Amino acid sequence: MRVLRAGDHKRMPWKNGKGQTVEIAVFPPGASINDFDWRVSMATVAEDGPFSIFPGIDRTLAILDGNGMVLDIEGSAPVLLTTASDPLGFRADVPVAARLKDGAITDLNVMTRRDGLAHTLIRIDVDGSGAVPLSPSTCLFLCHRGALSFRRDGETGALAAGDALLIEDAAATVLEIDGDARCYLASLTTG
Repeated sequence: MRVLRAGDHKRMPWKNGKGQTVEIAVFPPGASINDFDWRVSMATVAEDGPFSIFPGIDRTLAILDGNGMVLDIEGSAPVLLTTASDPLGFRADVPVAARLKDGAITDLNVMTRRDGLAHTLIRIDVDGSGAVPLSPSTCLFLCHRGALSFRRDGETGALAAGDALLIEDAAATVLEIDGDARCYLASLTTG
């Protein structure tokens, strides 16, 4: 279990060169945007335009901040995503165009290589004490807003806004949390 502090996240240009992404975690460590197995990142989208194409990749997107954006995913009806929307999964190797609803947004992206990996992404609002079940996989728990303390298998720590907790081999355990925060849990599995 490892805390990934917001100030240590890697900043890099988008694959299409039209913006910047903040990479929270990637596997294998040090992988580029062309050869990762999985990747969790945030990006600010300030203008309408196409998404980068990632062959063989599945992606899930959640809006963290802003008034939302409409995604035009080839073969699907347009979808409006807002901070209240559930995260949306789609193939990253089909054309996708984004139209901002009213100003810039920040989003959270989880991407996995389709030939051997899968993922889920859920939003968790923390208000007091609770327990988050962890799937038997690699999990990344992002504290987007607020702050919380955590406990798991005798280990304790704290997360502030932008910090993440990377749990490798979560082994179907529970993460005990206490605080006031908006969080996201990405579960990354083989299969």
